[in-house]
Amino acid sequence: MDIRQLEYFLAVVDHEGFNRAASALYVSQPSLSQAVRVLERDLGTELFHRVGRRAVLTEAGRALIEPARKAVRSLEVARASVAAVHELREGRLDVASMPSQAVEPLTSLIRSFTERYPGVAVAVKAVFTARDVIDAVRTGAVELGLLASASAAPDREVRAHVLGVQRFVLVAAPEGPFAGRRVVGCEELAGQRLIVGQPGTGMRAYVDSLRAQGIDFAVAVETEHRVALLPLVLAGVGLAVVTESWREIARQAGAVVLDIEPATALHVSLISRRGVLSPAAAAFWAAAVPSSR
Repeated sequence: MDIRQLEYFLAVVDHEGFNRAASALYVSQPSLSQAVRVLERDLGTELFHRVGRRAVLTEAGRALIEPARKAVRSLEVARASVAAVHELREGRLDVASMPSQAVEPLTSLIRSFTERYPGVAVAVKAVFTARDVIDAVRTGAVELGLLASASAAPDREVRAHVLGVQRFVLVAAPEGPFAGRRVVGCEELAGQRLIVGQPGTGMRAYVDSLRAQGIDFAVAVETEHRVALLPLVLAGVGLAVVTESWREIARQAGAVVLDIEPATALHVSLISRRGVLSPAAAAFWAAAVPSSR
């Protein structure tokens, strides 16, 4: 077993097939398949069921994912540590972020980081729930994560630092029902048509809590695509409850942004795995968390 075989195995998992994995790795599909078969012979078990052109993980394959990610990540840390003598003039940093927090504060964090380390590429992985961010960091799929949750991120599984809070706001079309207003009471959402996120997200949990309080609204659209929120609002499809990270971009797009009273906010946290970080991840953390310097 060698690290290249594990990288090939993870590529098949992440790209859901041998052909797409080979394309992503810029290797031939037969070479990739051969490497995985050698790995299977070394382990004495099949990692995938080959069903036509599909590759379906076996139980053994599922069990290998987390150890393989840790092994590959450890090698990346070793390689990056060597590159650190060059003052991070090159490299890559993987960050997982929930959509609203990718608007802000991730934009400001990346701007500050890339100004200092322009040779380090930042790859942002989109995830939709706080649990998914924690799992991505814990298993080594990424080194850092940015999430929002009703309470501080649990520090049993990962290292966490609260960067601040983001309150919920209402985004509406300029000719909508709250034109000329700056504040709206949550009870005034009764009878309105709302655009909501999928279950498990912070914005969905908040609007569900409103319904639990007896505030009866209609769901106009349920969407996983946050980029669709502003176009839908401006098209008059409905109102959207989002975090205030959207405030400026929504106003620039021509929407009306109102504070919702009483104020309800989410904790925004930067998280990392426990243990030694790569130089790029450590530098990003230090820039975001001044007390860690």
